[in-house]
Amino acid sequence: MTQVESKFRATSSEEARKDVLRKVEQENVQFALLWFTDLEGHLKSFAITPGELEGALNDGMGFDGSSITGFNAIEESDMVAIPDPGTFQLMPWKEGETKVARMICDVVTPDGEPYDGDPRYVLRLALERMQSMGFDTFNIGPELEYFLFKANDGTETLDEGGYFAMTTLDAATELRQETIHALESMGILVEYAHHEVGPSQHEIDIQFAPALEMADHTLTYRLIVKEIAAKNGVYATFMPKPLFGENGSGMHTHQSLFSDGRNAFFDESDKWHLSETGKAFIAGQLRHAREISAVFAQWVNSYKRLVPGYEAPVYVAWSQRNRSALIRIPLYKPGSEQATRAEIRCPDPACNPYLTFACLLHAGLEGIERGYELPDPMETNLYHLTPEQRRERGITALPETLGEAIDELAGSELARKALGPHIFDRYVEIKRKEWDEYRVQLSEWELRRYLPTL
Repeated sequence: MTQVESKFRATSSEEARKDVLRKVEQENVQFALLWFTDLEGHLKSFAITPGELEGALNDGMGFDGSSITGFNAIEESDMVAIPDPGTFQLMPWKEGETKVARMICDVVTPDGEPYDGDPRYVLRLALERMQSMGFDTFNIGPELEYFLFKANDGTETLDEGGYFAMTTLDAATELRQETIHALESMGILVEYAHHEVGPSQHEIDIQFAPALEMADHTLTYRLIVKEIAAKNGVYATFMPKPLFGENGSGMHTHQSLFSDGRNAFFDESDKWHLSETGKAFIAGQLRHAREISAVFAQWVNSYKRLVPGYEAPVYVAWSQRNRSALIRIPLYKPGSEQATRAEIRCPDPACNPYLTFACLLHAGLEGIERGYELPDPMETNLYHLTPEQRRERGITALPETLGEAIDELAGSELARKALGPHIFDRYVEIKRKEWDEYRVQLSEWELRRYLPTL
């Protein structure tokens, strides 16, 4: 562990820190895991003993930032991880096992200033912009899909079940139930779970929560799903499109803004029951969707999912019922005004949730701040329209490749504002490198197609 000069850097109240120490003693916790993410959303973790925890809460723990993707270069690499007491949770455990707790960290510089390369800080800044505009809560409810395979070196499925299957074809029902118990033991409430459309594809939906809390939950969800699968001798993956010819895995994301306990998206007198705020928010996300696509769909493989014909949204439009549109507004039910929300359907579950939620929020706030006009909804199945018909209606599409998405991102003032100069430049650099590595590869398809005839 990197040694940095001791300096009181606590980012939480003294009472919150003392409460964590009491819980550790009461629960007989033997190790504490401290988590944070790199730019791409990969979870980073190190363990400390209870004896080190008070110092970590007060002063943070130093580490080498040059070894973390997208963090500082080696000549300025000293970083400090400070645990957030509000994220303290016991990891799932059984009688006789070692008790381990986890906390998610904010990353700061050695002088105690927030590190502008920390994805969690990027989301905090987006929420500060939201609050400066008179809103107090950005609620998020993601629907993460994933596949279960027999091993991590292949795509042999466990079942041939389909959407909502409840037969012997769904071989993972008990595994899903075990996963839900583990999630809820960590304070992550689950709304429902089911088999998805693809063979061996599953979905467990988390109850909505404020954006920063939900980004923390999303990290935890992905780890728990993978660990429970591994304990049962199978492999879970959030890869967006692991099976050719089958639906990919998405992360449909429900969003709403609140102010003083009132849903800012609802207007009873509007024909769509959307307020001017809600309309402008949606308009902002539609206008900037292409620019931030490289954040919510950040991998080469993401764009194998975002193609017509597999329920993935491709066309930049909105609707109330039409699931081929990028953003869907679930139908209003009298008495459920607080549930008014916009469901954006393009993110995938392998994104960095901090950066994704930050960019989505900034795009929506930009629409509110600049008064963007929301176009009419598209109720026609957009997959059935010809390219000419889509052009006539002014419907654009998301980028078709990561390369195209990175070009859009690189020219986006909104993305630079959302991510900050440090992350923006590093992210573009990292993703361009990924695209360059991919595009020079030769695939089996190319060899089969061209070698015999050219």
